[in-house]
Amino acid sequence: MPLDENFVYMPPQEPLIIVYEDDDLVVIDKPAGLLSVPGRLPEHHDSAYLRVVDVYPNAKITHRLDMATSGILMFAKHRDAEVAVSKMFQARTVKKNYIALVQGQLHGEGSVNEPLIADWENRPRQMVHDELGKPAQTLYQGLNYDETQDISRVLLTPITGRSHQLRVHMMHIGHPITGDKIYHPNAAQSPLKRMALHACYLAFIQPLSGESVEIKGNVPF
Repeated sequence: MPLDENFVYMPPQEPLIIVYEDDDLVVIDKPAGLLSVPGRLPEHHDSAYLRVVDVYPNAKITHRLDMATSGILMFAKHRDAEVAVSKMFQARTVKKNYIALVQGQLHGEGSVNEPLIADWENRPRQMVHDELGKPAQTLYQGLNYDETQDISRVLLTPITGRSHQLRVHMMHIGHPITGDKIYHPNAAQSPLKRMALHACYLAFIQPLSGESVEIKGNVPF
């Protein structure tokens, strides 16, 4: 999504952490505040993609995380791997889990099934739109609740992969993600200096080797 023209991009400069690697794939732990791919303007070029390409010149990104989201991000090392992984994502055989801190008390398990579309007049916002939106589904599970801060820790599993899906779906059910500057009405009141959304788990059958791969990341909050 395009960045706000008034946004000052100050990505973290610590070295990328590789959490998994084989002959075909490399998976990193992307820090919050770093773009997955270069932005349009020269000052927005620093990104996870360009940093990985510095080491693996033929690397291609296989999916994306929002700049404010941290966690597991996978790259294909070569063209055959890129094609194979793309088919894997299209077939929805990849399991992805996220941990989030959301506003309010959220108990139990549930599913949000609300179609999403770009809010063109307020980009990069997305919105629920029953008639024109594309199907989107998110599973959630409440893990615990901090009464003093009125914040719940939740496990999120996206079944589809729409832009801003987890953020919009949590807002839609009345539990926006803390620190979310786009969808939380009081993002500055977050106990963290970032949006509390982290891609913590990725599991799939490696499409070229046939091996079962399960990647777990450390949640920084």
